[in-house]
Amino acid sequence: MRGWQWAVRLLTRQMWFRAGLFCVFAVLLALASAFLGHTISYDFAAKVGSKSVDGILNLLASSMLAVTTFSLTAMVQAYAGATSSITPRAVQLLIDDSTSQNALATFLGSFLFAIVGIIALSTGIYGNTGRVILYAGTILVILFIVVTFLRWIQHIARFGRVSDTIDRVERAATDAVRMMMQPPRFGAEDNASVPSDAHVVHHEKIGRITHVDLAQIGEVADAIGADIHLVSIPGHLVDPAKPLAWVRATIDDDQACLIRDAFTIEHHRTFDHDPRFGLVVLGEIAARALSPAVNDPGTAIAVVEAATRVLAAALRHRPDEERSPPARVTVPPFAFSDMLEDVFRPIARDGAGTIEVGLRLQKALAALVVIDDRSTIDCRNEAQDAVDRGRTRLSSDRDIAELSRLHHTLWGNHGVAAS
Repeated sequence: MRGWQWAVRLLTRQMWFRAGLFCVFAVLLALASAFLGHTISYDFAAKVGSKSVDGILNLLASSMLAVTTFSLTAMVQAYAGATSSITPRAVQLLIDDSTSQNALATFLGSFLFAIVGIIALSTGIYGNTGRVILYAGTILVILFIVVTFLRWIQHIARFGRVSDTIDRVERAATDAVRMMMQPPRFGAEDNASVPSDAHVVHHEKIGRITHVDLAQIGEVADAIGADIHLVSIPGHLVDPAKPLAWVRATIDDDQACLIRDAFTIEHHRTFDHDPRFGLVVLGEIAARALSPAVNDPGTAIAVVEAATRVLAAALRHRPDEERSPPARVTVPPFAFSDMLEDVFRPIARDGAGTIEVGLRLQKALAALVVIDDRSTIDCRNEAQDAVDRGRTRLSSDRDIAELSRLHHTLWGNHGVAAS
């Protein structure tokens, strides 16, 4: 995805964007009645009874203002509830929710349509024939309101709840997995260092990478006739001391600037191209649920199951040709062990004293090995860490024995999960 496409995508997610579009449409619809009124015959206008449009617009204006205020209040309460009881990192997914944005845009646009229509009627610019078009436009807007309001009523009943938020984070993480340009890397960490004779590109900003314009980097690689190797990928924290990329060729300041500008740096991580962030947020939800103040192991188990589905998607992921990096651009893969630790380590830590969570965690890790046995070492290490924590935190000898027995059954003496 090119940089300008990414910028447009971010723009369309803004809450004001849809509301602004609907408001513009509403104003144009209200004003178009004055200019298109001559297309309606006077006899037809007299039969329709469009004089009642005044009362309808007044009712619409008063009711839509109240509905808009109610909807905005409900959305803010959902954001506040998610921040305090789930995790602040998940709030952005609620803000980006298309159903709530469409509802707010429809209600606010309808209010503006009614206000503009009332003002225009008071000036007398419509005439009897223009009122017919305004009347038809009002009926159309009311239909929009009814459909949107019915969807909003159904949506608000679960909007911002724990289960709804878990589902949103899971979808966001799975979508980010599908955007991965390479399958995950297994086993020990790759400590490949930057060659001493390479030209290294750094960034002067400090923040998180949210997007990389690989096409732009590929153009620079073609221009210099050398491969460009990325060191930092979406989700990484960059600073002036950490390299973004390196190349075994001489590049001028303009080419280095093009490489640097291909990296979008923000203060906060985003879900789109960073599957690890989705897993981190899932881990935070489970950790909050396992805190003594909440004590909700059921939510932690739901998170384990959601995270397992995300990790299974990562194991099955095979990049499409369309998402493959350019021929002369090398992109480092995500380490599967890091993905496991992002979500399962906080659950193993905070759920070590809860047998139900410990058992579910062992089964989830074993299921991942069945999907792809290349993950055996990573999953076995995480399972061993979880069982070691459980043995020190569980208060019942029976629970300790049950957890140890399940761990031995699944992993055996050879460290391979049972099928």
